[in-house]
Amino acid sequence: MQAWRENGTGERAAAFSHSTAMLALILDLSNILGGFLLAIGLLALIPRAGDDLARFAERLSRFRWIVGVVALICGGYFLVIHLISGPRVFHFELVGIAVGVLLLWDRLRAGRLAHRDLPASGARGPGLVLAVFGAIAMLVGLQGIFTAD
Repeated sequence: MQAWRENGTGERAAAFSHSTAMLALILDLSNILGGFLLAIGLLALIPRAGDDLARFAERLSRFRWIVGVVALICGGYFLVIHLISGPRVFHFELVGIAVGVLLLWDRLRAGRLAHRDLPASGARGPGLVLAVFGAIAMLVGLQGIFTAD
């Protein structure tokens, strides 16, 4: 009877580990894609590649809200898990939550005053802050892919 319990628990733990690893990969990908969408104002300035990146961002922008929701859900999940069972809160989930909120800002502010909207990503002014944060989010997503959890 004891062997069955250990085996059942081990299988359950292995399944939980695989699903958690898949959610971590989804969080990293949403950080990369969301960071790309936030940083396109700077990335479009890259010589010889900026136009292609801008076209790709234009195609990807239709799915902006999906990337934001995925980043919020996965980042929130890992934040809760790491707050409850440890070992500590990681920057991956905090960046994921911030990316989700920034990508969904237009939808979160629906029906409110328009003068409080976030600026568009750009190479100058307040949009530069979003673009720099987007570049940081892309780096955090890449780090998350290559870092063992």
